[in-house]
Amino acid sequence: RYSPGDSFASDTDSTSEHCGGITIGEALEATALTAGKKPVEWSDAAAIQAAEVRATGRTSIMPGGVAAAAQSAATLNARATRDEDKTKLGAILANATAKLPADKPATRKDAEGVMGAEMRNDPNLTTHPAGVAASVAAAARLNQSHK
Repeated sequence: RYSPGDSFASDTDSTSEHCGGITIGEALEATALTAGKKPVEWSDAAAIQAAEVRATGRTSIMPGGVAAAAQSAATLNARATRDEDKTKLGAILANATAKLPADKPATRKDAEGVMGAEMRNDPNLTTHPAGVAASVAAAARLNQSHK
């Protein structure tokens, strides 16, 4: 759950991270509530992939995981012509915590990584105001303020 290599963490952070805080998985689930009706786009899939990698500590996405489902949805949505035929974020991110093999409290470094991934994969180089990056950033801010 805790990565000693996390440059944002200090000796006091390790105790608070082991004791709790809002996890990346919980932030993904919050996105399902705030932007659940939004069709999954490439920028969302990239942000979800960055979040999954940071939560699990793995270097690649898991087959059948949240990020793989988001990538598949983004591919299908790019081909769909009607919004009602597109897969929504809520369908992908519901129960995200249960779908992750590991999870950890969100940090500022995690939020920056997820935000960068979302922005790089958006044609306008922006993030969705209630999207994945916003939720992870909010979780990181709350975790930092409760230390």
